[in-house]
Amino acid sequence: MQHYKMNLTIQVWRQKNALEKGQFESYQVKDISSEMSFLEMFDVLNEQLLQEGKDPVAFDHDCREGICGMCSMYINGKPHGPWQANTTCQLHMRAFKDGDTIVVEPWRAQAFPVIKDLVVDRSAFDRIIQAGGYVSVGTSGNTIDANVIPIEKQKADMAFAAAMCIGCGACVAACKNSSAMLFLSAKVSHLSLLPQGQPERKIRVLNMLNKMDEEGFGACTNTNACEATCPKEISVTNIARLNLEYLNASLSKQD
Repeated sequence: MQHYKMNLTIQVWRQKNALEKGQFESYQVKDISSEMSFLEMFDVLNEQLLQEGKDPVAFDHDCREGICGMCSMYINGKPHGPWQANTTCQLHMRAFKDGDTIVVEPWRAQAFPVIKDLVVDRSAFDRIIQAGGYVSVGTSGNTIDANVIPIEKQKADMAFAAAMCIGCGACVAACKNSSAMLFLSAKVSHLSLLPQGQPERKIRVLNMLNKMDEEGFGACTNTNACEATCPKEISVTNIARLNLEYLNASLSKQD
């Protein structure tokens, strides 16, 4: 793979907080290596801004290994940028070429208010999890090892695939209704498919879906934009499972 350097124009959304209006600001970065990660390019930009006595761009990051889901950037009109099944931190500058203009925005959703620049408050996801995304199995004493509980391989595989969700919020950013259905369905699915998740199975889906609505997320658009941009390729079949779980739980509640 050929290594090369490039000069780029970076148009970044700058906003002091959720109450003030934001705007795009344009910056020039030079001699950017094609082997840099996208976040490393932002590190270079921020060092440049600090040397100029300017406020650096605030952005979320943590593991930089595609695991934590913190690096939420809307790059050239797509969550996490142009590569498929990829997080922002795993995006490399070889995805761009010399002279490109790159537009970077935060997640756009009422439920994800801007804290500063590219950093948004995704604590709504935490509150959805707190509403029911847990199991009542004890974690001490005579706890049964999960490996001794027989589980059908097909269900185990589906549960594992759903549990791959890292809660980054790309599904919300991609959806024109800012729906969190893919996120919610992944969390509900991976627990409802396993024996450990059965005690709270019905109340879980009711509480978590009600909390999602309460947080201001929109309804599912059925356009599959969420699956198309998910860095972990969570399937929309989980949304179908969520709807079935909700229907069963609602009918049981009426009984």
